[in-house]
Amino acid sequence: MREILLGCVADDFTGASDAASFLAQAGLPTVLLNEIPDARARIGEDACAVVIALKTRTIPAEEAVRQSMAAFHYLDRLGAKKLYFKYCSTFDSTDKGNIGPVVDALLQTYKEKYTVICPSLPANGRVVKGGKLYVNGVLLQDSHMKDHPLTPMRESRIAALMGAQGKYASLEIGAQELCDENTIKKIDAKATEWKKPFYVIPDYYEDLHGAQIVKLFAACRVYTGGSGLAGALGSFLYAKQPPSADKAMLAGVNGKGIVLAGSCSAITLKQIDAFKQKGFPYYALSPEKLLAGEECAQTIWEKVKDHQHEVLIYSSEAPEKISKAQGAAAKIEATLSALAHKALQGGYTRFVVAGGETSGAVTKALGFRSFYIGESVATGVPIMTPAESLNLRIVLKSGNFGQIDFFERALKMISL
Repeated sequence: MREILLGCVADDFTGASDAASFLAQAGLPTVLLNEIPDARARIGEDACAVVIALKTRTIPAEEAVRQSMAAFHYLDRLGAKKLYFKYCSTFDSTDKGNIGPVVDALLQTYKEKYTVICPSLPANGRVVKGGKLYVNGVLLQDSHMKDHPLTPMRESRIAALMGAQGKYASLEIGAQELCDENTIKKIDAKATEWKKPFYVIPDYYEDLHGAQIVKLFAACRVYTGGSGLAGALGSFLYAKQPPSADKAMLAGVNGKGIVLAGSCSAITLKQIDAFKQKGFPYYALSPEKLLAGEECAQTIWEKVKDHQHEVLIYSSEAPEKISKAQGAAAKIEATLSALAHKALQGGYTRFVVAGGETSGAVTKALGFRSFYIGESVATGVPIMTPAESLNLRIVLKSGNFGQIDFFERALKMISL
């Protein structure tokens, strides 16, 4: 087995596949594991990066810390040279966490004086400038995330977000300081002065800033951020070379395809409309009927199972509609997961899933534990092949990722 240059833990499954895609593009042969590995998990002999997908974004902070640190301990025992905590580029969290508590645990456990907080992903319009997080040119607090049903974001300054959920101080670094050789001396001086760990929040609004940040903080072992910095770190750690995975294994497959959409993001809603307008068959779940017991996974499956090629099943609605139906989100997630399992049993070989929470639930339902990372359908959205079932292809995307024709594009790319 090769030396593991980077071990990454992500707080949801689409975040994990996002990071894994950037590491693979950087030249690191990458394996993605679903949850904390056990004896049944397979890690490719040529893997240089290992990404562990958890589902800790919205669970109680104490449990998020426990699961995250268990995953990091595994990567540490595996010999990972660098450790990376991956969270969403829109810093999805609540006032109590879970980003801050996990970062604090990492700093304490691995005795780091400081670590970077870098959610930026310029390729997808997420940037940090002047210490504030912007989404497509709009402050985070004014973006679509302000009304997210699970993690509403009403603050844009990262230092303020970390101040509410973490226990340490923050130090903001401007873009002009990233190439100043005296900057790291100033940061180290702060470490001596404060005598406690702290968070460094660098500006990161151009792609080149990622490489500058990695170079500046090359001595650190622990990093935190989005997939943008993960990709820059991957490039820094390993010179580009073709992934060693079998190209044939990462090509498309024969068989029927299914799209399962649980995201309520504006982009996913447009992607659903585009797919429907192309004439593909679809079925819209009703949260009210699910909660009332008037429909369930089995009744829905009976209506869609006989489609010959591709079918879309979606629950996606505007956030306010979902949040008004108490318990609807959990019921929808469980239903889509059950439908994914039925599709697998029914011989479907191509799966496209939209939504971070939905993707995590679906991968659990499918039962696969490790994935090879292949070509990307869109930025941060790779094609994945389960190590336990090489005749299947899976594409998972966060809500606001992907082109308008993403569903059709993804199904074609994973088809022979």
